[in-house]
Amino acid sequence: MNKPCLCIIINGHEPFVSFSGAAVLSPEEQNFFEAVSETYIPLLELFGRLENSGVPFRLGMVLSPSLCAMFQDKRLMEKYLAWLDKRIDFGRHELDRSGSDAELSSLSRFYFNQDIERRISLTERYGMDLLGAFAGFQKKGRVEFLGTAATAAFLPFYASMSEAVHAQIETALIHHRRYLGRAPSGFWLPDLGWTAALGQDLMEYHFSYTVVDSHALILGRPPARAGIFNPVKTPSGLTVFARDITALTDLKELIKVRPGIYQMHFLDAGYELSLEALKPLLGPGDCRCSTGYRYWQEDGKKKTLYKPQEARELACEQARDFLALRLSRLEEARRHLENEAVSVWVIDAAGLGHGWYEGPFFLEALIHEIALRGTVDILSPQDYLDQGSDLPFQISEPEYSSSLRDGYGGMLLDASNDWIYRHIFRSIQRMIEMTERFPADTGLKERALNQAAREILLAQSTDWSKPLNPQGDEKTTREYAEKELEGALRNFTTIYEALGSNHISTEWLAALEKRHALFPYINYRVFGKKK
Repeated sequence: MNKPCLCIIINGHEPFVSFSGAAVLSPEEQNFFEAVSETYIPLLELFGRLENSGVPFRLGMVLSPSLCAMFQDKRLMEKYLAWLDKRIDFGRHELDRSGSDAELSSLSRFYFNQDIERRISLTERYGMDLLGAFAGFQKKGRVEFLGTAATAAFLPFYASMSEAVHAQIETALIHHRRYLGRAPSGFWLPDLGWTAALGQDLMEYHFSYTVVDSHALILGRPPARAGIFNPVKTPSGLTVFARDITALTDLKELIKVRPGIYQMHFLDAGYELSLEALKPLLGPGDCRCSTGYRYWQEDGKKKTLYKPQEARELACEQARDFLALRLSRLEEARRHLENEAVSVWVIDAAGLGHGWYEGPFFLEALIHEIALRGTVDILSPQDYLDQGSDLPFQISEPEYSSSLRDGYGGMLLDASNDWIYRHIFRSIQRMIEMTERFPADTGLKERALNQAAREILLAQSTDWSKPLNPQGDEKTTREYAEKELEGALRNFTTIYEALGSNHISTEWLAALEKRHALFPYINYRVFGKKK
C-alpha cells in the first residue's frame, strides 16, 4: 500500500417488528417502513448510480439478521407496500392542496415523484427482494458484508457464558450464508461491545477482524502505538480496527457551520396539517404520523421552505470538506507510523436518509470526490488486510469498551433495566440444560426447542433494554420494548415447562412461530456445550 486508506462501514440494523396483521400501524412498524423508504431503497439506488457512472467504490456493510428477517417477511413487506401506496395517495391530495403556491407545489411534486420512484424500484427493479439486491452488489465486489450477532445483544455481558455467545454467532452465521451467499470475514460487534474473552470466540469461528471504539485501542494493554490509525492484533490472533471517532466529530462540526439549509426532519406535514387533510393516509384508529412531506429547512429563527437542490449542493460541498479533513488527519498520522494509515468511518444506516435526508447525497459525492482525487484508497477492512498482508501489527489487548454514551455499558445496566438480566441468564441456563436433555429430538419437540432458542436470542437484544432507560433509544417505545422482552421470556418459560411435562400445544406453538418469524434455519443445538 502506498496511499492512506479510508474504510467506510454502514451499520444497518432495525429493531425486530413481529407481524401482527393489525390494520392500525404500530410506531415500530412505522419506523421500519420509513427506514425502508428513506434509507435502504435510497442506498440501493445510490449503489446503482455509482455503478452506472463507472465510479469505483468498495464499502463495508452490516445487515443484521433481524433486519434481514424483516426484509424476507413477505407479509411485512406487503404491508409496507400498502403503506407506501397510502403515502402516494396522500401525495396526490397534497398536490391539489398546494396547487395555488408554486414553490410549495413544486416541493410536493418532488416528494410525490420520490415515492413513486421508490415503489417502482421495490416492485420492478428489485422484485420485492431488497436482500437479494444488496447481495447482488456483494457478488459484483462493491460491498463486503460483515457478520454480526443474531440479535443486537451486548456480548460482553454474556462473555462468562460462552454457550450464549456461541449461539448468537452460530445462528447469525447460518443465516448470513443463507441470505447473502457466503461466510463473512469480519464480525460487527453490536454497539461495538468488546471484552477480551470475545477475541478467542471470534477466532474459533474463523473471523479475521472486528471493529471497536477508539478508546479500546488507546487504553489497550499495551496502548496502541498508532492510536486509531492502524489495527492491532490481539494475543489470540484477531485483527482489531478502531472506529475513527474524529470522522464523526468532523462531520458534526461541518454540519453545524451551515445550519438552515438541510431538511427539518422532525417538522413533518403529518404533525402540521389538520386530521381532515391527513385522511388519505390515516385509517380508523391511526394516530398522526410522519408522511415524508417535510417542507421546512433547519432554521431556528423562521420557517423557510426547503430547497432540495440547495441542500444537495451543500451536501456535496461538505463531502469535499470532509474528505479534505480526512486526508489531512491521515497525512499527519502517516508521518508517525510504520504502516499506511487507515481511517475507519462507521456510519449508522439511519444517518443515510432516515435521520439525515441528505446523507445519501453526501456519501455519493464523497465517493465521487475520492475517485476524482485519487489520493486515498477506499477499501473494505478485509481489502486493507489483504493488501498489507506482510505488515507487522502491534500485539495489544483492547480495553473493555463500547460505542454507547458512556463508552462502556452503563446505560444497559442501571436501575431502569438491570432487573432483566437475572431472567435472561436463568433462561440461558435452562436452554443449555434442554440441549443436554434433548440432544437429538425431532418433530414437534424439535420445533418447540428451536422456538425456545429464538425466544431467548430475541430477549438478549438491547433493542428492548435501551428503551427501558429514560436516556435510551427512541426507535422503540418503552411499552413495545417491555411487551417484546417480557413476551419472549414468557414464551421461553412456557416451552420449558411444557417440555418438562411432555405436553405442548401445537396450535399455540404454530401461532408463536408465525408471530416471531425470524431465524428459519435455527438449530437449538447451538446452545449446547462444546466438547
